Amino acid sequence: MATIAFFAPVGAGHVNPTLGVAAELVRRGHRVTYATTAAFAERVAETGAEVVPVTSTWEGRDDMKVPQMHGRELVRAMGLLLEETKAMLAQLEGAERPDLVVHDGPMCWWGRILAGRWGVPAVETWPNLVSNEHWSMSTKYTTVNPLSPRFLLMAVRLGRFLREQGFGGLEAFMRGDAAALRLVMLPRAFQYAGETFTDRYAFVGPALSERSYQGGWKPSGDLPVALVSLGTAYNDRPGFYRTVLRAAADRPWQVVLAVGGMDQAVLGPVPPNVEVHRQAPQLAVLRHARAFVTHAGMGGTMESLHFGVPMVAVPQMAEQRANADRIAELGLGTVLPPEEVTAEQLWGAVESVAADEDIRGRLARMRQEMTAAGGAPAAADAVEEILPGR
Repeated sequence: MATIAFFAPVGAGHVNPTLGVAAELVRRGHRVTYATTAAFAERVAETGAEVVPVTSTWEGRDDMKVPQMHGRELVRAMGLLLEETKAMLAQLEGAERPDLVVHDGPMCWWGRILAGRWGVPAVETWPNLVSNEHWSMSTKYTTVNPLSPRFLLMAVRLGRFLREQGFGGLEAFMRGDAAALRLVMLPRAFQYAGETFTDRYAFVGPALSERSYQGGWKPSGDLPVALVSLGTAYNDRPGFYRTVLRAAADRPWQVVLAVGGMDQAVLGPVPPNVEVHRQAPQLAVLRHARAFVTHAGMGGTMESLHFGVPMVAVPQMAEQRANADRIAELGLGTVLPPEEVTAEQLWGAVESVAADEDIRGRLARMRQEMTAAGGAPAAADAVEEILPGR
């Protein structure tokens, strides 16, 4: 039995994709520890992992707007991540040395640093599209001026911090060059230029967990079901939600609308065929859905593909635009520009994708790709191959 330590940043899109992997490793007899905050402790405990409690600088702050991931906002995001990394390292300094670290690749700098300090192998989980010399987010979606004073100052700050931690090259650290393996939580067929990625990238597909902590859900009748959600980060969009309510009114559909922590009083009257949630039990609803209006976060995208649900993508930030473009390119749904959505456009798109048999066929083929990728068992196999002494 090995001890495997998991680390991920606060955020459902980074924690949820790892839960199935943690649960599978526990099932195989390994001891799994998982450092997370109180907000995610219940879902982590459900996997059988031991919760290592930490607090985040990102939670409970009324002054922090979630940054976009390009331009000036990308520099701000890097500053917030550096602050979070320092706070997490301070809390985890005395943590037990594991045999292997599994950590989020895009954002969990402290997992990368701790693995280096302990001298143990690191496996990175990538819940989103990955980049190489053939395709990169930075070519189209997350552009930044590398000569801007703000960016250069941030690079100096980050480089100095990494040298203090015993890491030399900034670029090598940011790429995660020391990782033994990257677990990409999507099928290779969904990745842009997927065939060009080497064996250091294991495209295992989504590793979905039961998520009983969310509770169950059943349709109230025989009407087709549409789920509408903009995720947990970029969801403060009262105007969009009011558009959804206007679009759904008097339609022969049951609509499940997730609005996050927004004050629901600003929505105005809610039609009787719409139920409003802070957070919907997404997997339970998708089991019954005919269409999913989504921000095109990768977690929700993979869940929709798992259940064969066509998507109407309304992306809210750079990474989601890349996902939405891929959804359209592969014919798995359609995309609407978030700033221009009208009630008529929205519901026309919902009914169009729900009725499109060609989309259904492509969804079925993508689901076959996901099954072949292996999910949580394939991810656990890959982790066990990296364990020292194997």
